[in-house]
Amino acid sequence: MTPLTREEVLTLLARFGNRSPELVDEHIGSLELTWLLAEVEQEREVVLELSEQRFASVRTVDDAVRVLSDVLQEAAAP
Repeated sequence: MTPLTREEVLTLLARFGNRSPELVDEHIGSLELTWLLAEVEQEREVVLELSEQRFASVRTVDDAVRVLSDVLQEAAAP
């Protein structure tokens, strides 16, 4: 499974609130992150398991790219 790119995360977050990717704030709130997780699961047809610690570590777009890419890789592992 391919990792998420920053552009993909920004595009997905832009759907939340019907805005352009350029208007997405670098900081991600818990509601946005929850929504982002659901969107990634739907688009990638996978169920992602994030521990509370990992979820809490996502505060920025770059954090989301890193953590979600790691979790996607783990989900694809046999």
